[in-house]
Amino acid sequence: MATEVTVPMVGKIVNVLVKVGDTVNEDDQIATLEAMKMEMPLVAPVSGVIKEIRVAPGDEVETDAVLAIIE
Repeated sequence: MATEVTVPMVGKIVNVLVKVGDTVNEDDQIATLEAMKMEMPLVAPVSGVIKEIRVAPGDEVETDAVLAIIE
């Protein structure tokens, strides 16, 4: 079952630490979001394999935007 990883608030993607095909564990950091002049780690909500990444460094994102898909 696929799980969407979403962004908790409006901000800018600083980096993406995984690529399609990578295996992640629950709570592994997969990207960093800059919001309100602070950097916030974005973590995997479940363990699995990254099937899709929908953002790139420098992207401006809205609340609840889908960052990645984990299966």
